[in-house]
Amino acid sequence: MKTIVILADGAADEPIAALGNKTPLQAAKKPYIDMLAAKGKSGELDTIPVGFKPGSEIANLSVLGYDVPKVFEGRGALEAASMGVDILPDEMAMRCNLICIEDGKIKNHSAGHISNEEAAELILFLDKELNDGKVSFYPGVSYRHLLKLKNGDKRLDCTAPHDVVGTPFKDVMIKAELGEAEETANYLNALILKSQELLKDHPVNKKRITEGKDPANSIWPWSPGYRPQMDTLQTLFGIKSGSVISAVDLIMGIGVYAGLKLIHVEGATGLYDTNYEGKAEAAIEALRNDDFVYLHIEASDEAGHEGDYELKTKTIEYLDNRVVRYIYEATKDWEEPVTIAILPDHPTPCAIRTHTNKPIPFLIYRSNGEADTVKVYDEFESPKGAYGLLKGKEFMEVLFSGE
Repeated sequence: MKTIVILADGAADEPIAALGNKTPLQAAKKPYIDMLAAKGKSGELDTIPVGFKPGSEIANLSVLGYDVPKVFEGRGALEAASMGVDILPDEMAMRCNLICIEDGKIKNHSAGHISNEEAAELILFLDKELNDGKVSFYPGVSYRHLLKLKNGDKRLDCTAPHDVVGTPFKDVMIKAELGEAEETANYLNALILKSQELLKDHPVNKKRITEGKDPANSIWPWSPGYRPQMDTLQTLFGIKSGSVISAVDLIMGIGVYAGLKLIHVEGATGLYDTNYEGKAEAAIEALRNDDFVYLHIEASDEAGHEGDYELKTKTIEYLDNRVVRYIYEATKDWEEPVTIAILPDHPTPCAIRTHTNKPIPFLIYRSNGEADTVKVYDEFESPKGAYGLLKGKEFMEVLFSGE
């Protein structure tokens, strides 16, 4: 059996008046996704364990069948694995966004989706200026970077910047959860303020401002943790080999710990302009050799964070026509049975521009399988399917069960 999961990050939403009280999934023209729903079985999946915030790190670990409370050690630690950055026993890793602050408020979480080249120049500049032997910075993709801190205490209350757009940044700076973490919180908050002084007059930001773009005028560290201890998917579910395809370091880092091969696709951006066809082609090539492929596409999530329901609808249509269609047509006549699952990791409603912890709709199509009564894929029809409501590892167990 060949199995591919197509993870449409953040695709689930709430009804939007401007779309005729439909969600983007309902409004989008997605004939291939709906066909797979009609030929397969559907359900909904609770991806956020009690006590956790609905971040992509939590949701994707859950989709892949991990016991999140047991294995989660922060987003930065996962992204470090993708970036090839080792985390030593005395080090703490954190995601480090480049963000835009305007009039003392967080304008956006992405510095206007800054380019890789511009961001790398800024991060390397900050590492030169702020690296005191205790902290170090590593450039990643666009606004997503890594900070490592020696002897840091992870017991911190950190806020993801995409959750608090429009909020005064001083109201959501890092807080210690325990007295022992106070030193770490104070140190990191001082770094935020120092970064703002250093970045405001940097040539990269001056140029961005003259071009009418948002400057990357602050760092924002969050999601602290140490090196995680995770079993591979081979150990957990008995797959022989697998691959992961994504433009996002977080997902690739999860893939490293999950024992999956990393496949990088040229032109994969994590936005609506990503190389959909390249990702689909890479997925088919991987599926010829591997039992399992995890194909992650970020575009719908970023559109949700921007509050752009028209763009979000378009990203779903791109997914259908440029990814799902290709994968279905390429595999439909294979002699070996093929399973295709489609789901988001969490909702990212355009109205609130951040993640929620509502269960997400999923479908599982098997080339040799049976269908239930669901005919389309969306937030309201999929939960009526044969699988009902699943939680955590139940999705992966069902996926590999053949049922």
